[in-house]
Amino acid sequence: MTLLETINLKKSFGENVVVNDVSFNVDDGEVVSLVGPNGAGKTSLVNLLSAYLTPDHGQILFKGRDITSLSVSERIKIGIARSFQIANLFDELSALDNISLSISARSGKTYTFLSLADRDTGVQNEAGNILSLFGLDDKSNIPAKELAQGERKLLDVAVAYALKPSFLFLDEPTSGVSTRDKAKIMDTISSAVRNEGVTAAIIEHDMDIVFKYSDRIVVIADGRIIADGPPENIRDDKDVISVIMGSQGNEV
Repeated sequence: MTLLETINLKKSFGENVVVNDVSFNVDDGEVVSLVGPNGAGKTSLVNLLSAYLTPDHGQILFKGRDITSLSVSERIKIGIARSFQIANLFDELSALDNISLSISARSGKTYTFLSLADRDTGVQNEAGNILSLFGLDDKSNIPAKELAQGERKLLDVAVAYALKPSFLFLDEPTSGVSTRDKAKIMDTISSAVRNEGVTAAIIEHDMDIVFKYSDRIVVIADGRIIADGPPENIRDDKDVISVIMGSQGNEV
């Protein structure tokens, strides 16, 4: 079943067209990677889908519903969440409190930032379970700013995961992480989303990660989709691989 669909989606900044007539879909339960050279339009596309940008033209459908005009908070409520290339955390709060805040926001509860987890046993227990799922249970009381880069990336994904989305966007979940730690991070993330049946779209530059963890790969260049298929098809297309490995300026 198609979970998310775009129809002729377009976005420009002045004369710079960053998303150019993009139509594609993601089925329920898929893990799809969005790849392409720097400046291809990957992040702009995800920003459109998660409401951080407004399209100039086209539609975004989620579970068959037109959500093009919905805000970030409205999309979170219907089951769309995302992590960021640069971890979007409350650095002074503990790992547990970062998760607790996300759970509380999902539930419509509001608390002060002081001892969030201690105020609600149910929230505390759920936050602890999520930390354990992401291999961070021994970091629960450590402020986010003191975590290693890989741990911060995992916590950022865990915060988005705590919103209980049916669709999760992951923006470069292994960027800035040592080669040794990348597979461990992706094993953890992949296990979490697949065990819960969460659909995921991942922006990722490491093609070893992309080929190993994706059900499908969507290749973007100059704001357009130039290839879409299973990893083995993309791997065997030398022209597409040449585009992926190319460079076209800064990421947008």
